[in-house]
Amino acid sequence: MASAAAASSARRLSSIFSSAKPRARPPKSAPAPAAAPAPKPAAGEAEAIPKKGRNRDMPLGKVVQTVIRQRDPDKLVSQFVAASAASQRFRDRHRVYEVAVARLASFGRQEAVAAILDAQKPFLEASTEGFATRLVRLYGRASMPSHAAATFHDLPPKHKSVMTFNALLAAYVHAGDFDALATAFQQIPASYPTIVPTVPSYNILISALCQKPDLSAALDVIALMDKRGLTPDEVSFNTLLNGFYNSGCFDDAEKVWEMMKERNVEPNTKSYNAKLRGLVAKGRIEDAVAVIEMMQKDGPKPDSVSYNELIRGYCKEGRLDEAKKVYVDLVKNECAPNRGTFHTLVPCFLEAGELDCALTCCHEIFSRKCKVQFSLLQGVVTALVAASRVEEAKMIVERGRKNSYPRKGLRMPPRTREDMGLKMLPTGEDIDAEAEADWEDSSPDEEGSEEGGVSKNA
Repeated sequence: MASAAAASSARRLSSIFSSAKPRARPPKSAPAPAAAPAPKPAAGEAEAIPKKGRNRDMPLGKVVQTVIRQRDPDKLVSQFVAASAASQRFRDRHRVYEVAVARLASFGRQEAVAAILDAQKPFLEASTEGFATRLVRLYGRASMPSHAAATFHDLPPKHKSVMTFNALLAAYVHAGDFDALATAFQQIPASYPTIVPTVPSYNILISALCQKPDLSAALDVIALMDKRGLTPDEVSFNTLLNGFYNSGCFDDAEKVWEMMKERNVEPNTKSYNAKLRGLVAKGRIEDAVAVIEMMQKDGPKPDSVSYNELIRGYCKEGRLDEAKKVYVDLVKNECAPNRGTFHTLVPCFLEAGELDCALTCCHEIFSRKCKVQFSLLQGVVTALVAASRVEEAKMIVERGRKNSYPRKGLRMPPRTREDMGLKMLPTGEDIDAEAEADWEDSSPDEEGSEEGGVSKNA
């Protein structure tokens, strides 16, 4: 099916990614930075994590909770290193790793990230492949691709696999280091013959190329996969669709739809959501409505993201009545409103002065157990107090606390400057607590998953 131009493109990519001789040696392993010393507790202050001998009786959940709640970066490092050294069960709790790395990265403490992750390396030989993948991936999450590369090259031979290779590729994508990704894609399979890029590997490559100004090379990857005997899947084409629609390249996006049709790849809801996102970004709301109607009639059925895109489009144009109707359709069609729904609607309601609608959304958030950033709820509380609807504001605060929103983050604001008994939190603590909520609420990568998903689209 490939035209002469497509074949030429495939040859260009093939020459880049299949050279028999690497152009440069694989990057040398960076020396592991020394773990940060555990700070001594102040006089009269007990250590948050007991020493190993005393830690045996502390329930694992309590240990994890103590580490997650630690806001002091140095104490977080020392507590994390001590807990991970003392318990394999702690090392199996991948979410605590995610939260700790996210917090330290938000503080700009990359040396602290290196301290806790490098402290895990002695356990690699006896660990699973998923544990090794986690370390590489977390360095990527902290935008430390050189450390991710050094960790990969230092892995025991049994862990140098497509799974850890994909984690390294994803780390480069997260850091935006696309040249290093291209080099790794060429050199690592040449240096480690057991590592043969798979469809997920090429999907990560497509994702990287979709972030470049010229997206034509991303389309060429499909021809390269054909040459390697690999069959592009829905993720391959959906990544292309997202890339082209996000860049406003509708003509190229149509080429992707044609390729899917020729290969008998059925578009799924995510395929149409990419189109909806592009149409809304261009202000083509009526065309987006037509897509939703077509999905309702012929399938695939719209999901919450589909309706959220339409809600976003109407809110962007100030058409709140239409946005409300879409919300009703969303619920009517048995799609659960999610945080994206409420993060779009509530600010628009507040801006338009529709406090009753914003208040209704808050009650929906609580009744549906939908985890939103507490700043969204705080905005409603503040607006209600400003409108002298204090009792309703108190109700939101009370329900928020019953639903595990932090006491320091959701509270009644001062009604006057003289009222010093109801001070708001410093901005830094707000941001940190929201970052924790985001990471705890995000879907973790499966330990055994080969695919290093890097798409940021909902």
